[in-house]
Amino acid sequence: MTLQDPSLRFGLLGRPAAWRDGEELDLGPGKQRAVLAVLLLTPNRPVSTSSIVEAVWGDEPPDNGVNVVQKYVAGLRRVLEPDRSPRSPGRLLTLTGAGYALHVPAGGLDAEVFRERLREALAVRDSGDNARAGGLVREALDLWRGTALAGLNGPFFDAARDRLDEERAAALEASAEIGLDLGEHARLVPELIRMVAEFPLREGFRYLLMLALYRSGRQAEALAAYRDAREFFAEEFGSEPGERLQNLHVGILRSDPALAAPSVPDDPPPERGGSGEAPVPVSGGFAPPDPQVVAAAPVVEVRAGPVVSSWPPHPAPAVYPPPAVVPPRRRLPWAVRLVLLLVPLVSFGVATWALFAYFAARRRSLWLGLVALAYLAAAGFFFGGALASNPDETTWWDLPILLTLLAVTLGGSVHLAVLTADPWPGGTAVLDVQQIERRVRREQARSLVAHDPAVARRLRVGRPDLPRTFDDGGLIDVNSAPEHLLASLPELDAHQAKLIVLARTAHGPLASVDDLAVGGILPYAAVHALRETLIAVPPGADADIPDGSVTFR
Repeated sequence: MTLQDPSLRFGLLGRPAAWRDGEELDLGPGKQRAVLAVLLLTPNRPVSTSSIVEAVWGDEPPDNGVNVVQKYVAGLRRVLEPDRSPRSPGRLLTLTGAGYALHVPAGGLDAEVFRERLREALAVRDSGDNARAGGLVREALDLWRGTALAGLNGPFFDAARDRLDEERAAALEASAEIGLDLGEHARLVPELIRMVAEFPLREGFRYLLMLALYRSGRQAEALAAYRDAREFFAEEFGSEPGERLQNLHVGILRSDPALAAPSVPDDPPPERGGSGEAPVPVSGGFAPPDPQVVAAAPVVEVRAGPVVSSWPPHPAPAVYPPPAVVPPRRRLPWAVRLVLLLVPLVSFGVATWALFAYFAARRRSLWLGLVALAYLAAAGFFFGGALASNPDETTWWDLPILLTLLAVTLGGSVHLAVLTADPWPGGTAVLDVQQIERRVRREQARSLVAHDPAVARRLRVGRPDLPRTFDDGGLIDVNSAPEHLLASLPELDAHQAKLIVLARTAHGPLASVDDLAVGGILPYAAVHALRETLIAVPPGADADIPDGSVTFR
C-alpha cells in the first residue's frame, strides 16, 4: 500500500520505506535502510550509537562503528531533509547526548497507524457497532505491504518482526471474530483455513475455524478440524488442545444451541465470495436436507455395479483441510540426526534400544516397539556372552558375539539413519496421494452421516463386512459392526470388542465415538488412536438391508 499523503511518511510493515508526497524515496544501501529501521522502531526517542551498531551488525561490528553510523545518518539526512544546508543541524533526524532520534509526526508511521486503528476498532466493537469495527480492522490490515522489516536479518530485527507478526495475528483473529458476529461464517471459512496454516500454534484460529464450519452447517468438517488440531499438538508437543478448544468440541458434538450464529440486524452485509445459498441449520442435532429437495432428487440404485448418484442434491461440502494446508511433520535437524547416529557407536549398542523405544512412543508404533525389544535382547546377548567367554582363547562362540556387536552398533546406526531420513520425494508421492484420497472418502462419508444418516445406513457406511459399492475410506461403525470386525482393529482385543457390543446392546447406540471413552468402555488412548477409523452411525429402521439391489428416493 502506498501512503497517499503530502507529508513525509514511513513504513515498517513490509520493506522499510519512506514516502514524500506519495513518492517513495531512495533510502540508499541496505545498511543505511537498516539504520533507519532501528530509529523507526523507537520513534521520537534517542537511540545510542552502540545500540545501532549492535542491532545492524550483531556479533560482527565494523572496526569504526561510530564513524560508519555517522556516515549512514548523513546519507539519511540528505534523503529525508534535502533542503537542509550541510552545516546546519538536522531538524528531523537529530543528535542528542543520548544518541540519534528520528522525529516522526503523528500518523507518519504505518506501524503506529496500524495500532491506533486496531485500538479504535476494538473500542467500537465494545460499543456494539460491529460493522464499523470490522471496517476499521480491515483498514489496519491493509497497511501491511508484506513481511514486516523485509530484507533485514539479525536477532534484533527478528525479534521486532516477531512482535509485529504477533500484532498482525491478533488483528486477523479480531477481524474473524467480528465477521462471525456479523454472520459471515461462510465467507470466513477459506480465510481461516489459510490462517491456521500460517499460524498453526495459535488455537484461536482453530477455534474460529471450527465455529465457522459448524455455523455453516458443516458439523462433520468442524469435528475433523478438531481432530487435526489434536493430532498436531500431540505430535509436536505431546499435549492436548486447550480447554477452550475442547469445550467447543464438546458443544459441537452436543449441537449446543449456544453455538448458533447470533441474530443479525436487518439488511446484513452480503457474504463475499459465497454461493448465495443459505447454510444448513445445525441446531437440534443432525441437520437433514430439505424434504422438498430430497423429493426432487433422482432415484439412486445401489447394485453390484458402480453407483451413479447425484446425492446430495446440494453442493457437497468441501473437505477440511485441503491437502495444501495440512501442517507438515517437523523434520529432525541434521545435527540432531548426526548425534543419533553416533549414539549406538559410542555406547557399543547399549543405548540403541532406548532410541528406538523413544521413537516407538513418539510415533505410537507397535512395530518400532518390537524393534526396540529386539535391540535390547541383542545387547543383552552380546554383553552376557562377552562376560562368559574366555579372553585368552578363541572359540566358535566368539563369532555370534561379534556379529551381535556389529548389529547393535553399525546396524543400529544404519537403521536410525533410515528411520530419521527425510522422505523420498518420489517414493512417498503415491503413498501421500493414497492417504489423501482415503481421507477425502472418509470425510465425505462422515459428512453424509451428519447430514442424512438414513442414506449413510443404506450405503452401509462403516460396514466393510457387507457387500456394497460405496467407498467410505475404511470406516468402522461402532453401532452396527459385528464383534469380530471390531476385534480385528489393531488397538482392540476380543474383550474390548465384546464390551462395545454389550454397551450398545444394553444402553442403546452411541452418539459419537467419544462416548467410548466417556462411558469407560475403552481407554482414552485407544479411542484417540482409532479416531480416524471409527464412526458412530445413528441406527434406524432401515439399518439392516437384505442383500441385493436397493432403491430409495
